[in-house]
Amino acid sequence: MSDDFRKNLLGPEPTLLPAEEEVQARLDAGDEAVDLAAANPTSSLLWAILADEAFAEGRTIESYAYARTGYHRGLDSLRRNGWRGVGEVPYSHEGNRGFLRALYALGRAAGAIGEADEAERIATFLNDSDPAATAAIEAAL
Repeated sequence: MSDDFRKNLLGPEPTLLPAEEEVQARLDAGDEAVDLAAANPTSSLLWAILADEAFAEGRTIESYAYARTGYHRGLDSLRRNGWRGVGEVPYSHEGNRGFLRALYALGRAAGAIGEADEAERIATFLNDSDPAATAAIEAAL
């Protein structure tokens, strides 16, 4: 029996998104996410940062909108990188963190505005992507 057959029994390979090295370098240099988002609208990381900033300032609806944008940009990226709607998206891989942070932020904002069903779906999606992601994201906030 081949190793390929055994892998198929375990499900798809984890999806690993490309690292956003240029965006991260600009953030590390002190550029603000709000200034970088227009030039990098596909960056889930930037939208997640904007969602976190808005939420921390009590701007829950803005946080929800930023997080939803980051989530959808991340889904686009996942699909471009072979994801078919199921499978692991590990937080340990740097390139996945922007999407997972946006997903977390979306669930948090959904819960805050009373969208309990959406918050529950997002929590399940996040856990299915990586059971350790929520704790890692919360530790980093």
